[in-house]
Amino acid sequence: MLFLQQGVSVDPQQYVPAIVGAVTTVVLFVVAFVIIYLLGKYFVTRAVERSLRYRDFDETLVGLAVNTTVVIVGVVAVALAATVAGFGVVLAAFATLGGALALAVGFAAQDLIANFVAGVFIIQDEPFTVGDWIEWNGNSGVVREIQLRVTKLDTFDNELVTVPNSDLASAAVVNNVANDQRRVAVGFGIGYGDDIEQAREAIIDEGSRLEGVLSDPEPSAPVTSLGDSAVVLSGRIWIDPNESSYGAVRAQFLEAVKERLDAEGIDMPYPNTELSGGIEVTNVERGGVADD
Repeated sequence: MLFLQQGVSVDPQQYVPAIVGAVTTVVLFVVAFVIIYLLGKYFVTRAVERSLRYRDFDETLVGLAVNTTVVIVGVVAVALAATVAGFGVVLAAFATLGGALALAVGFAAQDLIANFVAGVFIIQDEPFTVGDWIEWNGNSGVVREIQLRVTKLDTFDNELVTVPNSDLASAAVVNNVANDQRRVAVGFGIGYGDDIEQAREAIIDEGSRLEGVLSDPEPSAPVTSLGDSAVVLSGRIWIDPNESSYGAVRAQFLEAVKERLDAEGIDMPYPNTELSGGIEVTNVERGGVADD
């Protein structure tokens, strides 16, 4: 059937092939996308998950990797489906837009990305775990929670500290409870006229009596320095930091040795300064008007 429009005959059937071609292309794109996405999601994500679990990766990283893989599979499925359907122009525009967007996000979120990457390495490498007492850059605290962006710690004053993971990843972190044994060392100064062996026996005996102190390695008290006013013996005892509190044991050690040395008459001198020489006083006549 022909239609006349302003003197021009139009045949609707001439648009049928174009419409059919467009519908076919869209259907082909959808079918290709669904097939590629479902197959990729099933096989690739399972492979990634099994591989990470086989290597004993942390569950947080496994979940993150699986979610990231799903997103990547979706992007790849769109690209391949567009290629199959013949959307070359759309694919090129999509790639250009995606690249520009990735560049912009990268510049805008440098710190966020750095903290995220550092969090991944902290969770995987485990330089510390929840409950560990750590020190870094003059700070210290007990780890409460490790997230992908920040790590939360409790100070010994019960304050919450939130530290970006990039700070911890780039600092020298001391883990005070990572090993099964830790030494508690305290310097005790005695007078130069006191008996070193008597003081050593007193320090070792008091140290071995404390609860939580290990018998192996044995407590010791070698002379470590000759100070200006005292001979310094380093009292050394060992504890299991996961069973005993370092601070509490050290405080008990200090108090017990101080009382023992006092009881045995061993002097614990403190630094003092002695001035020598003389002072000459000269009478000086004061000028001025005398009082009535």
